[in-house]
Amino acid sequence: MSAGGGGVSAGAAAARIARRPAGRTLARRRSLQGIGYAAPTAVVVTVFFLVPLGLVVWMSMNRWRLLGAPTFNLPDNYTKIPDNQLFLDSVVFTLKYTAIVTVLLSGIAMLLALQVQQPRRGVGFLRTSYFLPGAIGFAAASLLFYGFYSDNGPLDSILMDLGIVDEPVAWLGTPNAALFSTIAMVIWRFAGFNMLILLTGLQAIPTEVYEAARSDGANRWQMFRHITLPLLRPTIALMLVLSITGSLLAFDQFFILTRGGPENGTVSMVMVIYREAFTRFDLGGAAGISVLLLLVLVALNIIQLRVLGRER
Repeated sequence: MSAGGGGVSAGAAAARIARRPAGRTLARRRSLQGIGYAAPTAVVVTVFFLVPLGLVVWMSMNRWRLLGAPTFNLPDNYTKIPDNQLFLDSVVFTLKYTAIVTVLLSGIAMLLALQVQQPRRGVGFLRTSYFLPGAIGFAAASLLFYGFYSDNGPLDSILMDLGIVDEPVAWLGTPNAALFSTIAMVIWRFAGFNMLILLTGLQAIPTEVYEAARSDGANRWQMFRHITLPLLRPTIALMLVLSITGSLLAFDQFFILTRGGPENGTVSMVMVIYREAFTRFDLGGAAGISVLLLLVLVALNIIQLRVLGRER
């Protein structure tokens, strides 16, 4: 019996040894396949993100006019930022714009998501209608509203025909009017997109939780406050990250609708970068502001991710 058992053990060991090269070959093949799948993405990220990022950081260390050879001047491009009054004003304006847009957009998107949360007749049509503006390019939407806001445009004609106003409204005539007119366009463009994000989170909440709350006598407000909001926090955090980041990087809407006017009253931080680079031809100064803005955005996203991690 012992001899037979020894023969079986020896055979099993030989089989394991024979299978090892095949297993290693399979693992190596899968590893190469993974590298092959990831390589195109790595090339794209390197060429279109890492290389430009490195170039911007290097530009921020040099006095680099649009024409002429760069000269190293670190840290001049950073130390002169506090002396740029237009940039300081743009920081205040951008923060104001970000706060208003984030609050209004989040609230409207939440109302829309709650309205179309439950499946019923006509919900599919409403969801499509709310999301449809998101299919329009941001620049195209800005041009569309520029036509609405223009003198004697269709918006003024409709309001005068209804008797709401007696004369054309200067929608972009003052800084505050231009700001809120732009905010209206942004909300129209992105409310449906944010609604879709929140709707995804709402549909992930188990219906049994709501049924248990109803059986305990909870009303709609109590269920929204104590069930919906807590379980929706990760989704809300994602929406806030997208909204805040996009608002801090605002450019298209103000460049098309107001050109930063009137009286530089709607100049965003990114518009200052554009002016430094292509109006004053100071690429180094523009790169310095870009790096500073990037660091701020990275810090905000790290804080957001840590808060989200604690909530989980």
